Amino acid sequence: MKTLLVTGGTGYIGSHTVIELLEAGYRVIVYDNLSNSSIESLDRVYKITGKRVEFIEGDIRDKKKLNEVFTQYDFTGVIHFAGLKAVGESVKWPISYYNNNVSGSLQLLESMNRHGVKTIVFSSSATVYGDPIDLPLTEKTPTGSPTNPYGMSKLMVENILSDLYVADKSWRIARLRYFNPAGAHSSGLIGESPKGTPNNLMPVITQVALGKKKHLYVYGGDYPTLDGTCIRDYIHVVDLAKGHLAALEKCFSSNGVHTVNLGTGQGFSVLQMIKVFEKVNKVSVPYKIVDRRAGDIAECYANTHFAEVYLNWKSKFGLNEICRDSWNWQLNNPDGLIK
Repeated sequence: MKTLLVTGGTGYIGSHTVIELLEAGYRVIVYDNLSNSSIESLDRVYKITGKRVEFIEGDIRDKKKLNEVFTQYDFTGVIHFAGLKAVGESVKWPISYYNNNVSGSLQLLESMNRHGVKTIVFSSSATVYGDPIDLPLTEKTPTGSPTNPYGMSKLMVENILSDLYVADKSWRIARLRYFNPAGAHSSGLIGESPKGTPNNLMPVITQVALGKKKHLYVYGGDYPTLDGTCIRDYIHVVDLAKGHLAALEKCFSSNGVHTVNLGTGQGFSVLQMIKVFEKVNKVSVPYKIVDRRAGDIAECYANTHFAEVYLNWKSKFGLNEICRDSWNWQLNNPDGLIK
């Protein structure tokens, strides 16, 4: 049985990916500092899969702790989610983002290299493309001009990984540039459960629909889009998790740097998202349009052809399922994961 280290594995995308890994027969060790997640997610994973996950509380910037973990376990590979992830927040606190996302990744890679673990799936982002001139975005779309520190931190790590392979061709690396994760597991047991104020659209929509917030703030109504609000490619988190499994298996079969967009190929505006959510779940989501948010771009969606051919992966769930599963999660967990 192959043993995997999953950094940030108690988080939103991490916990959904852990389910897919367990069901595919992997042994999973989760390493997380719980800064924006809860250990309760792994208890929920057990309820879904019937399989326990070994958990180690630690920070990826902790060199000593990482080396202890790599000494203790014989890892076959690493899936690296750990890091800060909010665009607007990164504009306010760039040092924190570079410290966590870049310095932390460097510590992780140093430990991997020292212990001969040279397979990694990296959680990157479509923000590495910056404000695109042409859409949809392909893997050949130029990078290098992200509009916020979050995107820049992801691009820096991507470049580090590329340089690592140039220096040592035994590395097997997947850089997954995914778009806007949303939705939840159909069981309603795990979903997006941020600590404090949510930064992503869907958890705010569900909290407004539940009455926990009076209204949704829509940041910007004057973008050059069909209704003036930002357009994004929303991908169901379960589809995204399956994409990580496909990328991992690609790495095991082929050395190199595998760079892949994970999206649906369709863009929806914020107002479209609200309307679909209201229709699917028969609830009301009051909103107010306010000033634009720093670091945002008007429009972003993927060309998914390469992922379909290269990874034999394609998203299966659409906006209706995203809205249905998000609402089911919120109704079953009005306060999120408390522990």
